[in-house]
Amino acid sequence: MNPWNGESLEFLDGQLILIDKPYGWTSFDVVKKIRYNICQKLQIKKIKVGHAGTLDPLATGLLIIATGRFTKKVDELMGLEKEYSGTIKLGSTTPSYDLETEVDQEFRIDDLTPDKILLAAKTLTGELDQIPPIFSAKKVDGKRAYKMARTGKEVELKARKVQVKTFDTKSSKIPDIEFNITCSKGTYIRSLARDLGLELDNGGHLTVLRRESIGHFTVCSALTPDSFIDTLSAL
Repeated sequence: MNPWNGESLEFLDGQLILIDKPYGWTSFDVVKKIRYNICQKLQIKKIKVGHAGTLDPLATGLLIIATGRFTKKVDELMGLEKEYSGTIKLGSTTPSYDLETEVDQEFRIDDLTPDKILLAAKTLTGELDQIPPIFSAKKVDGKRAYKMARTGKEVELKARKVQVKTFDTKSSKIPDIEFNITCSKGTYIRSLARDLGLELDNGGHLTVLRRESIGHFTVCSALTPDSFIDTLSAL
C-alpha cells in the first residue's frame, strides 16, 4: 500500500494519507479536517475516513489516515511496529505521566548518571506487563478511564502485555532525557516514562513525544493538515 502522492482523487476507492499531526490536535480533529475537505473537493456528503492508531493531543508526528475502502485495513496498520522520539523529565511526576496534569511529586536527582539511566532503560525492553495511564481512553466498567480520573475517582487498570524492542536514551541534559523507542501496538510511552522514573527511584514524566514511524511509513513523508488541504485544492 503506497501513501497518497497528491495526484489522485480516488478517495472512495481507498487512499492512505500520511499526516504529521500538530501539537494540541486530537487524532479525531485530523480525521474531521481531512474528511470535510475531501467531501468539499468531491462534492459528496460523506466518505469513510479513519486513522491507524491514536496520538495524544500533546504528541506530534505520524498519523496514518485511511479513506474509503482502505478503512478496512486500519486494524492491520495498527498492528505494525512503531517508533517514537521525545523527552522524559526525571525528578518529578504527574498523575497523567505527562504534561496534561501538574507536577505532584519531586525527587532529588543528584545521584543520576548517564550509565544508571541507560541500564534502567534496558530493563524496560522485551516483553513487559505494562499498566496503562489512568488518564487514558481505556474503559473501566464501560467508562473512559480519563473521564473518571478527571473527576477525582480512583481508577484501577490491569496490566497488559506489550513488546518494547529498543529504548535508547541520551542523558547529556539531565534531568531531561532524550529517547528513541521502538515498540508494539498498545504500548504507552507515558507509562514507560513513569516506569523509568520508578526504576531509578527518582520519578519521571513525559514532556515531549513524536511518532517517527509506523511500520515502513515515516513522518518524513507526511504532510501537515494545511499542506494536505493545499495539495488537494490544487488538483
